[in-house]
Amino acid sequence: MADVKRARSGAEIHLETKIGSGTLYPLLARLEQAGWLVSEWETIDPSAEGRPRRRYYSITGEGQRAAREALEPLQWGGAPAWQV
Repeated sequence: MADVKRARSGAEIHLETKIGSGTLYPLLARLEQAGWLVSEWETIDPSAEGRPRRRYYSITGEGQRAAREALEPLQWGGAPAWQV
C-alpha cells in the first residue's frame, strides 16, 4: 500500500493483503474500535450504480503511530530487516 492516507474499501484491502473476508472484516472492526481506523459509507445510489455501497477505511494518526511502533523492531539500519 503506497499511499497510506488514501481511504480504501474492504475489497481493496482484501486484494492487497490477501486476507480472507472472514478474518479481514472482524480485524477492521477491532482496529476501528481501537481508534486506529475510521470508516464511512460512500454516498452513492446503489440502484443507480448497479452495486452495493462500499465502506471505506482510513488510518488515523494514532493508527499510524501504533503501526510505526509495532514495525520498529523489524527495522535494521533504516531498512526493513527482510530487505537487508
